[in-house]
Order: sequence, then C-alpha cells, then structure tokens
Amino acid sequence: MTSLSSVSVPLGPGKPSPQFATTRWSLVLSARDKSAPDGAGALADLCRAYWFPLYTFIRRRSRDSQEAQDLTQGFFTRLLEKDFLDDVQPERGRFRSFLLAAVRHFVSNEWDKQRADKRGGKRWHVSLNAMDVDWESGESRYLTVPAQNLTPERLFERQWALALLERVLMRLRDEYVAAGKQDHFETLHPFLSTDRENANYSDASKSLNCTVDAARAAARRLRHRYRQLLRDEIADTVALPEQIDEEIRHLFDVLSNS
Repeated sequence: MTSLSSVSVPLGPGKPSPQFATTRWSLVLSARDKSAPDGAGALADLCRAYWFPLYTFIRRRSRDSQEAQDLTQGFFTRLLEKDFLDDVQPERGRFRSFLLAAVRHFVSNEWDKQRADKRGGKRWHVSLNAMDVDWESGESRYLTVPAQNLTPERLFERQWALALLERVLMRLRDEYVAAGKQDHFETLHPFLSTDRENANYSDASKSLNCTVDAARAAARRLRHRYRQLLRDEIADTVALPEQIDEEIRHLFDVLSNS
C-alpha cells in the first residue's frame, strides 16, 4: 500500500464543512460546560483513534513496556474524567497540542508522586475493551519505529501524522470497497504519492480495462476525494475551520523533517 509519509496533498484553499461546528473536538470543548453529554464520547473516540502516538511518547520516556502501558492507561483514566476538560484552552484549539501538553504534564506529575511516596509500580486500570487498545501490538509497532534521534515530542508528532494519514487512507479504501470498486482503489492508490507529471497510467488502464484517459480521470477523482477526507479528518481535531490548512502544513512538515 502507498507509503503514508510520501502521500502528496496539495494545499488548496478548500471549503470548511457546513457541519464543522459539530466535529468531535468541538464537542469535547463544549463538554466543559457539562451541558453537552456527547463530549465524553467524542473524547473517547479521539483517544481510540490516536492512542498510539501517546503510547510512543510515554514509551520513549519509560524504562520498559509495562511502565509505559501503566502510564498510558493512567493517562486515559485521568483524561476521560469530566473535570479534566476544565483545563482545556479553546483558543489554542488543536487536539494534538492539547494531548501532548496534557500527557507531558501527567507523566511528570506521576513520576514526582512515585518518588515522593516511594511506592513505584502503581497500576491504573482502564477497560481495554472499551478503549479498543491492543497493548501487545502497540509494543510490537513501537519496536519497529526507526531508531532515530527523535525526542519523545518529535516522535509523538510523527506518529500522530502517520496515524492521521492512515485513518484517511483507510476511510478512502472503505468507501471504494463499499461501492464495489476495491480493484480501482488497489490499482490507483499508488498515484497518491506519484508526481502527476511522471505518472504512467498505461499499466493502470490495462488493470482496469479502460483507456489511459479514463485511468487518469479515475486517479484524479481518487486524489480529490483523498484531499476531502484529509480535511474532514483534521477538522475533527481543531476548533476552527481556518486552522485546517495550518494543521496540514504542520503535518507534512513533521513528516519531511523526521
């Protein structure tokens, strides 16, 4: 499948979705007022989607996988408590930034508590089934992360970007499968990371039993839908529509410099 870090997405002006006000991150922000019952569920959904970047941050700072799992579970427990949202600053507006600052603060506090109490090894408990977190596969994935000289913060940023792009690609694939066009997706998705000027649609046209022009048009539609889904996915993690393009630029800057 297409390398996620090499996907090319032009930064067009785009149009904010008319449903932008009801994105999951907006629901999380509104939940601080205790009048939005969907806020906690929206926060849990975002955590399920982006738990691995959190785990990699904590794992890079921990002694071993068990400590990292304990701290990650403890962080989820704290994060999903209603009053935790009281500290959210809506003007900052980015779930990515909020999550990184929150986990950094949490880990530092827990280590301070362990040193003060001389208790160490505290275990937190979160329903893993409810969070749909597979810790064993998470550790296996962590061990495949290139041993670059990345700080825990930069590693979090990179894994966040990769997780987001993977979600977009899977959403795109699911749409094509649902439409009975999985063969189109499998044939055309490599063109997401191919320079249009150097793209060769001859083989694709043969695989799809169509003309070269038809294959080129199909690839263009795939890229267009990918851009739409990317913007929709990012919209779920920011508070304002004007932040979408900023977040896209940040995302690809992280991938190109790490």
